[in-house]
Amino acid sequence: MALFDLPLDELERYRPALEEPADFDAFWQQTLAEQKRFELAATFEPVHNGLVTTDTFDVTFAGYGGHPVRGWLHLPAHRTGPLPAVVEYLGYGSGRGAPHEKRLWACAGYAHLVMDTRGQGAETPDPDPASGDIAAPGFLTRGVLDPRRYYYRRLFTDAVRAVAAVRTHAAVDPARVVVTGTSQGGGIALAAAGLVPDLVAVMPDVPFLCHFPRATTITDRAPYAEVTQFVKLHREHAATVARTMSYFDGAVLARRANAPALFSVGLMDHICPPSTVYAAFHHYGAERNVDQAEKRISVYPFNDHEGGGPAHEVVKLEWLAQRLRDTA
Repeated sequence: MALFDLPLDELERYRPALEEPADFDAFWQQTLAEQKRFELAATFEPVHNGLVTTDTFDVTFAGYGGHPVRGWLHLPAHRTGPLPAVVEYLGYGSGRGAPHEKRLWACAGYAHLVMDTRGQGAETPDPDPASGDIAAPGFLTRGVLDPRRYYYRRLFTDAVRAVAAVRTHAAVDPARVVVTGTSQGGGIALAAAGLVPDLVAVMPDVPFLCHFPRATTITDRAPYAEVTQFVKLHREHAATVARTMSYFDGAVLARRANAPALFSVGLMDHICPPSTVYAAFHHYGAERNVDQAEKRISVYPFNDHEGGGPAHEVVKLEWLAQRLRDTA
């Protein structure tokens, strides 16, 4: 794998103009307001995970449209007092997995909610209002001719509701909630950061779903290739597709975030090109006057979409511990 995007010195200055619909904020305010008619109805049922250091709970809460969304809540087996919570969103095509799989954050002393991904995981279906529409295989063009029917409207709303759900658990300090995720999960974390005003930290790794106009033209790798394939076959819809996706661009949503943020990027990443990550990073918090010192990006020059991997987990653990000490 080789470098293919902008040189690092240009990436460090890359702050492109972003396409943002005039009714962007109204769209999201209405979307989230509509969901308030559905009770959150979060439940946490203990399950056996085979571990002695971590307790796991089978989570269900009402996401977009009141649809049931699944998840796991992992807690340290020995705990005192309310814990900070890390809400994790998952990569493209991933589900919550088995109860014992994700142990890092609970082992570090946090409550850890892993949100299943509607339609992608094994246990959260996606009642799709656009199921009869034309679309390329995958999720990026599902409902793409209408932002109100677009798949990521439902998924981003689920992400917001997941934060609300974890805050209802007695073991969680609702004032100290963090969001994180890798690839698609990183893009969802940025969306949550832009839509939830009182998070204490955001940690998006090699985030997908950012700076769509560049992403869909600079890489031919999936999943962005789904958009290219769709527009290739349906040229007459190119402008409509671009407008719909502008409501869900992680870089645009990141502008509205106000929590400290730790990004990561792989400079040889052909799935989420580095310039798209830097677009989100440089615009992060722009509308909320986030201090530049409150955000940082870890750069992995010779890595593809795996980013920093376990080495970056160490960085995240240290950075988050310091953030929480600073806000204690």
